[in-house]
Amino acid sequence: MNATVDRDAWGVPHLKADDPLALAYLQGQNAATDRAWQIELQHRRSRGTSAAFLGREALSWDVFARQARLDDTAQRCWENLDAGTREWVSAYVAGVNEALPGAADGAPEFGQTGLVPQEWQPWTPLANWIAIHVLFAGFPTKLWREHVAQHLGDASLDLFNSEGPSTAGSNGWLIPGHRTATGQPIIAGDPHRYIESPGVYQQIRLTCPSYDVIGLAVPGIPGIAHFGHTGEVAWAITNAMADYQDLYSEQLRRTDSGVEALGPDSWEPADLHTELVEVAGAEPVEIEVIETARGPVIIGGAGAPDDVGAADESGAGAAGPAISLRYPPRVSRRIGFEALPRLLRATTVKDIDDAFDPWVEPVNVVMAADTAGGLLHRTAGLVPTRHNDNRLRVVPAWKADHQWQGWHSPMPRATVDDVAVMANSRELAEPLGVDFAAPHRFRRIRELLVERDDWTVETMPLIHTDTLLGSADSLLGLLVDLQNLSPEATTLREQLLAWDRRMEATSTVASSYAAVRKALVRRIAEHPALAVLEQDAGVPELFVPYLDTLSHVYFALENLIATDLLPDVNVNWLAQEALEEVAHRKPRGPWGETHQLTPLHALRGPVFAPGEEHYDLTLSGDHHCVMSTSSLPGLTDTCIRASAARYAWDVADRNDSAWIVPLGASGVLGDPHHHDQLPLWLRGDLAPVDAP
Repeated sequence: MNATVDRDAWGVPHLKADDPLALAYLQGQNAATDRAWQIELQHRRSRGTSAAFLGREALSWDVFARQARLDDTAQRCWENLDAGTREWVSAYVAGVNEALPGAADGAPEFGQTGLVPQEWQPWTPLANWIAIHVLFAGFPTKLWREHVAQHLGDASLDLFNSEGPSTAGSNGWLIPGHRTATGQPIIAGDPHRYIESPGVYQQIRLTCPSYDVIGLAVPGIPGIAHFGHTGEVAWAITNAMADYQDLYSEQLRRTDSGVEALGPDSWEPADLHTELVEVAGAEPVEIEVIETARGPVIIGGAGAPDDVGAADESGAGAAGPAISLRYPPRVSRRIGFEALPRLLRATTVKDIDDAFDPWVEPVNVVMAADTAGGLLHRTAGLVPTRHNDNRLRVVPAWKADHQWQGWHSPMPRATVDDVAVMANSRELAEPLGVDFAAPHRFRRIRELLVERDDWTVETMPLIHTDTLLGSADSLLGLLVDLQNLSPEATTLREQLLAWDRRMEATSTVASSYAAVRKALVRRIAEHPALAVLEQDAGVPELFVPYLDTLSHVYFALENLIATDLLPDVNVNWLAQEALEEVAHRKPRGPWGETHQLTPLHALRGPVFAPGEEHYDLTLSGDHHCVMSTSSLPGLTDTCIRASAARYAWDVADRNDSAWIVPLGASGVLGDPHHHDQLPLWLRGDLAPVDAP
């Protein structure tokens, strides 16, 4: 077998083999070589065994992974794959297993934790995929709505419907040929995720006699799922913000033989077994894993045997209130991995379209363009049809009208006549979801694109790095009519109202705006009308951040400023207090002084090895900018979420395409390519895909 690994000037691997199976094997080897710690950590997280070396802080995730049956679901999906896709995935896994033990010797995290790589199972890439994306549809938001309804009433269910949940930020756009300098389309954008070290995307080129593809791979997953260019056709995705996971309130009771759950017709047997979760530095934790006809129980349980009592048809009197999770891969026994090898072989938009037909999770908006003039703008994935309440909150398992009725079909698509934009907003995907991103990024990207008809790959950073904050007018509008301000506050108001609304790292006014916003968010969150939301919701530790009042106030600020559902909250008065507070502080430095990148690492490891130059990690942008750089709202300006990659696919000539990732090609601290792309990424520049 002839197999080669070449690297360009940025260390990006160019893999070449004699056939697709040999190439999949080589990609697995390369993933283990470049990202050993990253992919083995994901392997352990998918199996719920990460606390064994990370300690108690990983326990809540491990319990969830076990109870949600992530690895078992992956195995079921694996068994349901066609034989050809199973063989292809198996070849990738074989490559990982061959290279991982040796690669672990060069990754310092293994030594720090004492972690020894475990052999991957054939379905491990599917388990990795599920673990990475199981929280993408935001089902914990339903816990928050239930919490709000319990304390503020059902009328407040939409109070925090911010059109801007914390998971949103990705951008993508398709520019047809009549607006480009070459006359051929350009597809560009940037997926936004938590910025991790190593990064969640790996630049790669995969070549065999059947195809030659460049793209952004997910380490631990074969092929190129999200962003790729085969030479004749290019594609990209963003999260459609669809709602496809449901939470059910379950009534469980113990029986002599196990556990039963109250269903729409009667009490039904539920599956039950126990598992032991190992925890570094602590005693193992035994957990019960229960699954009802709806799905795995992820919150609560069946109570103790002595708690059993008679129950009426509503479930009252039964022991053990609990919440189960119903999600499409568990129900359909499919994830959509059949699409991955088909994408690599695609030469036309129709090929891309057909490849995404069996896609399941996550639900995405897809764009594609080919050299023959084909254009594609569609959604892909599996969304259940059911009662509207299912989309909003936790629903009773024992009521028949909350059961799934089938799948949404056909999935929404659009004809591309001019520029097409995807930015997690509701446009194309509106029938599929409830919470979408605010329209600011969508509108700004479209506004920029239609201004000219000579776009090139080189001009794409003009869009990637745009810092106009579309949401700023909502807060600034509160300041216009404020009365009896101090001289200091009057001066600050004048500065803010004259501000160009750009969140530039060098701007002190942008910094002042962020400070006023933070002060206002804190006051609203602490107002007695909302203080009741700080009560313990009784959820596992994993879901506590999703029920943080301060975060929800931040993301829903525009809605809260305009709502009439909080008559006791005088937002104008709170805005005046916030303005005065900031005006009387010592002068603030520029926005970039506090708004700096902080990549996440499971061991809180450094970005720079000892003796290496430390770069200035200052960032422009903000959550609602096209250059979406998000922080922990209301708490800190430090940026933890931003572009996990940027790309610009030139359909006219793939070699003229460009890309960038936040750090580098290697996941090994101290490697020359660990973070060599960081300076370009911070500036908003792109690197050519054919770097010599």
